[in-house]
Amino acid sequence: MKREYAIPKYQHMIHGCDYNPDQWQNYPEILNEDIRLFKLANLNEMTLGIFSWAALEPEEGKFDFSFLDKAMDDVYAAGGRVILATPSGSRPHWLSDKYPEVLRYTENFVQRKYGRRHNHCYTSENYREKVRIIDTKLAERYKDHPALIAWHISNELSGECYCPLCQQAFRDWLKNKYKTIDNLNHIWWNGFWAHNYSDWSQIDPPSNIGENSVHALKLDWKRFVTEQTSNFLEHEIATVKAVTPNIPVTTNLMMSFYDVLDYRRVNKNVDFSSVDIYPKWKGNDADDINVAIETALDYDATRSYKHKPFLLMESAPGAPNWFPYNRLTRAGQHELVSMQSVAHGADSVQYFQFRKCRGGFEKFHGAVVDHEGSENTRIFKEISALGKKLLNLDEVVGTMPDSRVAIIHDWSNKWALDDAAAFYRRDKKLLPTVTQFYKSLWTRGIDTDIIGFEDDFANYSFIIAPMLYTVSEEVGKNLTKFVENGGTLLCTYMTAMVDENDLCHLGGFPGAGLRKVFGIWNEEIDTLYPEQKVLVKTENGECEAIDYCELIHTEGAKVIAEYASEFYAGMPAATVNEYGKGKAYYIAFRDKGEFTEKIMEKILSETKISSKFCSQLPYGVTAHSREDDNAVYVFLQNFTRSEQTLTPTDSWSNIENNEVINKEFVLLPYETKILKKLKV
Repeated sequence: MKREYAIPKYQHMIHGCDYNPDQWQNYPEILNEDIRLFKLANLNEMTLGIFSWAALEPEEGKFDFSFLDKAMDDVYAAGGRVILATPSGSRPHWLSDKYPEVLRYTENFVQRKYGRRHNHCYTSENYREKVRIIDTKLAERYKDHPALIAWHISNELSGECYCPLCQQAFRDWLKNKYKTIDNLNHIWWNGFWAHNYSDWSQIDPPSNIGENSVHALKLDWKRFVTEQTSNFLEHEIATVKAVTPNIPVTTNLMMSFYDVLDYRRVNKNVDFSSVDIYPKWKGNDADDINVAIETALDYDATRSYKHKPFLLMESAPGAPNWFPYNRLTRAGQHELVSMQSVAHGADSVQYFQFRKCRGGFEKFHGAVVDHEGSENTRIFKEISALGKKLLNLDEVVGTMPDSRVAIIHDWSNKWALDDAAAFYRRDKKLLPTVTQFYKSLWTRGIDTDIIGFEDDFANYSFIIAPMLYTVSEEVGKNLTKFVENGGTLLCTYMTAMVDENDLCHLGGFPGAGLRKVFGIWNEEIDTLYPEQKVLVKTENGECEAIDYCELIHTEGAKVIAEYASEFYAGMPAATVNEYGKGKAYYIAFRDKGEFTEKIMEKILSETKISSKFCSQLPYGVTAHSREDDNAVYVFLQNFTRSEQTLTPTDSWSNIENNEVINKEFVLLPYETKILKKLKV
């Protein structure tokens, strides 16, 4: 595998953080101390300027870059580099005072007052123009500065605007998509409840005070919000690229299964992906192993957007401040949770923030430097120790996992499924279901990609698609081809019930041609109350079905589990069908994990997919890998508070001290070992 770098001009592991010198301009002694502490913390990067617009342009057209000039120079003189942010995530007061249309409208079509972050309209030409001006000024001023290695566009893009500008842009977007109002009425099935439109001007965004029952309208609105956000991002990218064409760009997004935007689409035009991850560590093994699994899933999704290394742009040193309960990482845990990002493809560990704010909403959010102000805190010492290790990991930079397994996650599928007026109305539990399958892979140390419909399925041996409710004819053909050519496909209840426009497939479920692939017909689905259970008989004994039981008929498939209670006792509950050169597994019920684990074990054995390190890992220990053409690197991580014994199936070397690892050894609590094996 050829190496690919997130930042080609800086092929080093990044250890850095957000830095806000504009907030400390009245404290020159602190600014000078920051550089001393920067070096002591073994940092090599600062992200500057994220929320600095009011300081950079205190009045319209009047600019002051003095604090940023000093910070850029100081960081570089200390041996560091800068990822420079455009400040569009939070606008100055004067901008919304003079151009009030830049402020967002709520879902009830009421304009917001000035305040918060992200309270701006991505459609507003005035806002776009003011952003273009400040971005251009920044790019022109620092285009030749040796510290600059990348652009950080805006910050955690999110939110919706219902202003008149966005309403009209939505109508224009729909008109471009559907061409005629009659076509839109047909695809949205507006004849139901006599909701036909006769003119584009009648269409409003979905709202609690207006239309909120047309599922296709709500689905298209979410797609439009993603497109408008992406278009705004691309406007900023074009602005800085016009001046600095060779400086790569990214935008930091929140956890990868965030609901509002299709992150795969947003990432389309950045040079590399970056993510802000704030796990809810609880301080006990049982919960924290589950948190580690959920976090790993987020990292794998982020890496899979561009199929290249990404940056962990923000994480919390210590505790964040905005959860209902803000627990500290346990003593010694910082290295483990930070290295987890690197194990899954990150070429950085970065924090929000360098120095704790003295005031404001995040004044108690974790930071490298506490209000106490010295290097003597527990967190600072752990960060410094981690930095020493990270700065010696350059040989890992640019490497990637070689994943043979993929899980499909599509935002339109999630939006349509969540909105479906059926099954459990409030929560279909798509993400917990995805996580349940992912858990079987994580506990075995199996590298996994999280892919979308546009990815090439042929790159994988085994694809898992839980609750793939929305399947177009094109995607159905691609999945069919994948199985025909020898792939193994695993799907569950609710597969291919609607197309990409949220219209039900005719001719029986699963639709889009998948009925023949699975060799089954799903006639009905039974939604159980939370206290209800249905027995399922499998070759490994009985298990319990919860939440959902589909009543399916075989049409060539082999039954591998059947219901053992309720009026559908004796009907198939899980099947496998040989189709072409491959196999298609179908699970018609939800379980608590026992059956999922057994079916995953069976398929992984059939496909000969395993960890690069060993076939058996203690629970709570994982072994994820990165590689290039010459070597494989395995990150062994112990997410428990107990020593764990491991036995490799091959000979490895510890990259820290070149110790040969070829026999049983102990992994300490919260320990990460990085092993290397040369390819023959």
